[in-house]
Amino acid sequence: MNKLLIIDGSNLLFQMFFGMPARIVNEKGKAIQGTLGFVGGLLKIIRKVGPTHIFAVFDGEHKNNRQELNSDYKANRIDYNMISEDKNPFSQLKDIYAGLDYLSVKHIETADCEADDLIASYALSYNKYMEIIIVSLDSDFFQLITSTVSVLRYRGEKTVVCTPEYITDRFGITPGQYADFKALTGDTADNIKGAEKVGVKTAAMLLNEFGTLENILANAEHIKKPSVRESIIRNTEKLRINYKMIRLDASAPLPFSMQELKYCYNKITTGEVLKGIGLR
Repeated sequence: MNKLLIIDGSNLLFQMFFGMPARIVNEKGKAIQGTLGFVGGLLKIIRKVGPTHIFAVFDGEHKNNRQELNSDYKANRIDYNMISEDKNPFSQLKDIYAGLDYLSVKHIETADCEADDLIASYALSYNKYMEIIIVSLDSDFFQLITSTVSVLRYRGEKTVVCTPEYITDRFGITPGQYADFKALTGDTADNIKGAEKVGVKTAAMLLNEFGTLENILANAEHIKKPSVRESIIRNTEKLRINYKMIRLDASAPLPFSMQELKYCYNKITTGEVLKGIGLR
């Protein structure tokens, strides 16, 4: 079966840039720790997965439509335009793009949507035809998991491949309920606040009883615990907005055909890539 490996590029860049124990420079004094980690991690993932198709998606700098729903969305994120180069992961983005080009891995910076949306469009458009593996630590992708879509959380030897069973075991819900679950509990990473008195256990209990967020809202008066019932009723509109921000669909246009994303690993090493792009 064909396998499409989708790299959440910005997520992996941050993970590698800040995950290195120290700043690493080459013989010319150029910082390369982010590029080194990204390329090395990517090649390990490729060897583990054995993809037939691959591409990487990076978030571009543009207006975020979700902020029109809630101005607080991602307002907690650092503005890296104000951060010095030695502490700025984007300072090594050009070298990472060069590394991907050297590996013949297609990549794109989003111009009118978030990387999550583009990744979701590919997963939802092709999951009936091939296996999809999404590489990211972003839990929003859990909602896309099916028998043919998994999320690979890369952590070296502690890498986890998240399947439907993983979601059920960890949260007590199905992947299809994950967007409803996050709408109820909130998402600190994206600065989305859930309903008061509704933690992960309560959210799972409600979803197991009522099935979906909309059914919970429609039957809120039947929620047994008074404090939870009152919170759900009080936060009805906010919860619907949360769901709209969290829910991923297939509306983003696909920039590459599957033919363009074909890939065959040739056993190239990290050192060879860095040398090929002039960093060694």
